[in-house]
Amino acid sequence: MGKIVGRTAAVAAFLFVQATFASAAELKVFSTIGVKSVVEELGPKFEQATGHKLNITWSTAALLTKRVQAGEMADALILVRGNIETLLKEHKIVPGTDATLGKSSVAVAVKKGAPKPDISSPDALKKSLLAAKAITYSNPAAGGASGVYFAKQLDKMGIAEQMKGKTKFPPAGGFAATLLINGEADIAVQTTPELASVSGVEVVGPLPGDMAFTAVFAAGVGAGATQPDAAKAFLKFLTTPAAQAAFKAKGFDPA
Repeated sequence: MGKIVGRTAAVAAFLFVQATFASAAELKVFSTIGVKSVVEELGPKFEQATGHKLNITWSTAALLTKRVQAGEMADALILVRGNIETLLKEHKIVPGTDATLGKSSVAVAVKKGAPKPDISSPDALKKSLLAAKAITYSNPAAGGASGVYFAKQLDKMGIAEQMKGKTKFPPAGGFAATLLINGEADIAVQTTPELASVSGVEVVGPLPGDMAFTAVFAAGVGAGATQPDAAKAFLKFLTTPAAQAAFKAKGFDPA
């Protein structure tokens, strides 16, 4: 009798596993690099828990938005809130599926052990930038939110032309702080999690005073997604308390 029960349980377990993996999907995700550090940590946990596989394309939110507007499809989209709102209005995201994941401030960083620039006020930051050998931030031409914003601040400070000759942009979809490590720049400006994700870098602090800027990251299910249920499950996973704790540990403020 025990053997029969054991065999029955084994068959039931086998059928359950088969059913689970039969429903497993490959999920196409478009994600901004702004959340790369935390999604790379959470992604494998989601895959292990569900059997789904994530196929993630990393880039700036602006470039990914343009790809969707041009007709490309993704099951799940992780962008900045402004881009999500735009795609909702254009019916490129399923209404009611959008969710805010976290927020992060734009900050200044240096290579660990290097002298810290004075960023205590907008005027102090201006002097520090002018004194720097080279600076780096996301190329505004690629549409990264922090890069577009900081370029406007340089113009507002009246030093945009002076900084052109000593500005080094990271590769499209790359982290500015990597240029600190290889010695190409001595000041980097990007969101706190992006800066902190590069080993050997020290975040000095957020942009000072009225220059302060917070990027809000959000997600949604793509209209026409081939795996809408899996996409919804992934976004729900990213908003669980455990996932939100991971966002916080990576330098994000609560959603």
